Amino acid sequence: MKPMFIDTHAHAYRRPCPFPNRFALPHELLQLYDRLGVERACLLPLPGPEVYLPQSNDEIFDMAEQWPDRFIPFCNVDPRALTNSATAPFGELFRYYRDRGCKGLGEFMPNLPWLDPLVQNVLRHAQDVGFPLVFDGAVRLSGTYGIYDDPGLPQLERCLQRFEKLVFIGHGPPFWTEISRIDPSVVADRYPKTPVREEGRVPYLMRTYPNLWADLSAGSGYGALARDPDHAVRFLSEFQDRLMFGLDLCDPNGPAPLVPFLCDLRERGCISEAVFQKIARENAIRLLKL
Repeated sequence: MKPMFIDTHAHAYRRPCPFPNRFALPHELLQLYDRLGVERACLLPLPGPEVYLPQSNDEIFDMAEQWPDRFIPFCNVDPRALTNSATAPFGELFRYYRDRGCKGLGEFMPNLPWLDPLVQNVLRHAQDVGFPLVFDGAVRLSGTYGIYDDPGLPQLERCLQRFEKLVFIGHGPPFWTEISRIDPSVVADRYPKTPVREEGRVPYLMRTYPNLWADLSAGSGYGALARDPDHAVRFLSEFQDRLMFGLDLCDPNGPAPLVPFLCDLRERGCISEAVFQKIARENAIRLLKL
């Protein structure tokens, strides 16, 4: 298929990693991309130990150096690294990776609150170095991964205020569930299927804070659109300058429904060609200076 997408949320391991799921090997990911029309992808390392087996930044650089026309390296860090303190010198580390060609930080998902001093330290250094931050969230502490926030994302909002020059890239169920107003009794429903009857915190935060972006990856991003296609058209059009295509394929044989969904909206004239191109690739090129 003719290349038309840049995947801003990708994972791969150089060797099979069976726990808790078998991520794609780089050549498997590239074969899938050739079928889907994905030209390039941002490889996001997973260094945290909560659920996945930790992955090194150097593994990402090895793959990016072998396929420089296809893979864009991101770096990542566990906020407890180096000194396990709120004064860990992550700036030196991030500048080292930036100088090696790294384009951002993520997928950042330690199971700590947003306002934990360790997390705040990482955000401060990421802002200073100029890295955009891809994050995943959590609705509980322990037994999972992801940065913890309360319903309504108040801690994220505080960070958006505190770090005005840091681009936050929203991702994951706790983030995308808040595209609509949520009933506290069903907050545990990670992939709501009901139409968006009343807007939630995500549209509010994106209107209020220009440093909040989002990728449309995984079942959470796609599901936030597919649950209400009419609302999706309005959402994609309003925030066309800060939404990015992504797949987050954690299985080499996994489905990629976002591709036909976006293509169908374009072909039926529900979104314009300009909106499609921004989301598919142009926003990523602009943000990451590709």
